[in-house]
Amino acid sequence: GMKESVFTRNWKPILFCVVCVCINLVLNRLVNLCGLPLFVDNVGTLLAAILGGYLPGIAVGYLTNIVNMTADPTNAYYAVLSVMIAASGTFLAKRGFFSKFWKSLLTIPIFTLIGGAFGSILTFLMYGYGIGEGISAPFARSLLNSGTLTVFQAQMISDVTIDLVDKTITVLIVFLLLKLLPKKLKDAVALAGWRQTPMTESQREEASHIETRKLSLQQKIVILISIIMIFLVVVTTTISYLLYRNFAIVQYTYTGESASELAATAIDGDRVEDYLAYGEEAEGYLETEQNLRKILESSPDIEYVYVYQVQRDGVHVVFDLDTEEFKGDEPGDVIEFDDTFADGRLEDFLAGKHVDTITSNGKYGWLLTSYTRVYDSAGNCVCYAGADIRMEDVALNGINYLTKVGSLFLGFIILIVALAVYLAEYHLVFPIFAMTYSARKFAYGSDEAMEVSLGRLQKVKISTGDEIENLYESISRTMTATVGYIEDVEEKGRQLSKMQHGLIYVLADLVESRDKNTGDHVRKTAAYVRLILQKMKEKGVYADQLTEEYMEDVANSAPLHDVGKIKVSDLILNKPGKLTDEEFAEMKNHTTAGREIIDSAMELVSDSGYLKEARNLAAYHHEKWDGSGYPEGLAGENIPLSARIMAIADVFDALVSVRSYKKPFSFEKAMDIIREGAGKHFDPKLAELFLDASEEARSIAEAQEEARKAGVYGGK
Repeated sequence: GMKESVFTRNWKPILFCVVCVCINLVLNRLVNLCGLPLFVDNVGTLLAAILGGYLPGIAVGYLTNIVNMTADPTNAYYAVLSVMIAASGTFLAKRGFFSKFWKSLLTIPIFTLIGGAFGSILTFLMYGYGIGEGISAPFARSLLNSGTLTVFQAQMISDVTIDLVDKTITVLIVFLLLKLLPKKLKDAVALAGWRQTPMTESQREEASHIETRKLSLQQKIVILISIIMIFLVVVTTTISYLLYRNFAIVQYTYTGESASELAATAIDGDRVEDYLAYGEEAEGYLETEQNLRKILESSPDIEYVYVYQVQRDGVHVVFDLDTEEFKGDEPGDVIEFDDTFADGRLEDFLAGKHVDTITSNGKYGWLLTSYTRVYDSAGNCVCYAGADIRMEDVALNGINYLTKVGSLFLGFIILIVALAVYLAEYHLVFPIFAMTYSARKFAYGSDEAMEVSLGRLQKVKISTGDEIENLYESISRTMTATVGYIEDVEEKGRQLSKMQHGLIYVLADLVESRDKNTGDHVRKTAAYVRLILQKMKEKGVYADQLTEEYMEDVANSAPLHDVGKIKVSDLILNKPGKLTDEEFAEMKNHTTAGREIIDSAMELVSDSGYLKEARNLAAYHHEKWDGSGYPEGLAGENIPLSARIMAIADVFDALVSVRSYKKPFSFEKAMDIIREGAGKHFDPKLAELFLDASEEARSIAEAQEEARKAGVYGGK
């Protein structure tokens, strides 16, 4: 269940990650015991990355290097490479690079670039300009000795070559393990943190490509975490670098002062004048020079050791030891003043005062110089012993230090970002997507569709235990209430529609009850209208007008086509013989009267959709295709389509029905009259449809007649 702890829910993936770390360690120790110049410490990393995803792969890679610190602390600095290999492995696996053998081989150059090329650059930045003592060192030395390559080039070629072999072996082992592992096991070790009903792979893919107006929530979280981590890294690294640099300068200052103090104690102040005058021939000069050289060689940080006497005409050399780069000046030589003696320091030297440590950057490089006074037996300062410390080492060591700290932090940053993405996906992105997906797919077309959509939303079962879960529960309750409300409204709508249709027939029956000639005319014409509409839909006739709503409006309003007869005199309606011209003129007025009645009804209701067609039926069902009808003499398609349909239904029913002034025509005769009227009285397309549906029309006529005889309808 989703209420379980992370470990309980994911103990198999966690155990698999531990196994992968062990695989890395065992294979690495094995090749070391065999003396092979390989690493083979990324097999488990790639397995975890391919089967578990970004977070497991990155975690395994990072932990492998941290554990390896017990054997070699420098392994921690290369954790970033393992992390990059893990992230690349997951990225490539998601795109099918490990589905086929030849595709898996294409990943080798990528992993070699990370482990070999980037690794070589990282080594160079951490340890400086040298071959070192790593696995690739013997090969690099052989390249350096056999050609014109620089140290960096030799190291790079050596690292890339060895890593190419290493990553080839790694990929082959990983591909073999992927084929050997059963699918059930591979599915079980995939890390998942579902706080809802698990999504399918296609849904997860859709979620990862969901469109957003700007940045997705996941992208915002990743950016925010990255900015915070980078800020912390920059601040922490800067502070630690400054502390390191200040500490290094303090240490170098201490070394310089100690060296100059030792040099000062090695000088006999009473013999300085002899040293200046006679140089190496002076008594004790060579012995003193030898002692000074021991001081120079006592520490690799000490660059120069010398003894100067400062006078007005310049700096007089007492001792100046030779080095590999520069030959020292001879005793008694006079050197011009340089920046060392600026800013009032010359007077301090001339007065024999204490001179603070000086930092300079001249022709001898960036140096830190310490001076110690040398006294004669009378207590006079007769010269100064100096020691120079080369400060370039501070800058170089600073780069090494920054690279080490940066590599440590970068691997950790990628791990934290992967963890943030994992938590964001399962606690925010997937739950929100599930709700969004369910809401977008919510269908209101029918009761069944709404129930299916509501069931889909309720099956999500989000259980994050925070505001997301509260939001889900609120949406679920709202949608449940909405569906219930819609169903209630639809039920009331159906009841209103049923009542409306009933009222239409009641009104039509009231009209019929005054006309003893028509009988159950409105019901039969409505049935014929529905028949014609159905055939129009089947044959695609006037398909641009024939929507479902239009068909319902026409069929439901058909009984109102003769509503205007309510204003016609009973004497005219029930006259058994032929009507006079005046009487027929009044009878024809039932069309305009019907239009006026329905116009009045339309003013009383806001939604008068079906009444529009009722108006057309009442006003124009006596219009003829050739324009000879009434009340307006409309012709062709200027006559509303609903009225053209009713014209056929109205005439046909009048032909086959009993009237007090005539006997019914036979069914066949009535059909012949419809056929003859096509293109004159009737729309030829609609007439053809009705004629083709003669059997259905016969069934309607017979069924309605039987119903009339049985007393189902109130007509005669």
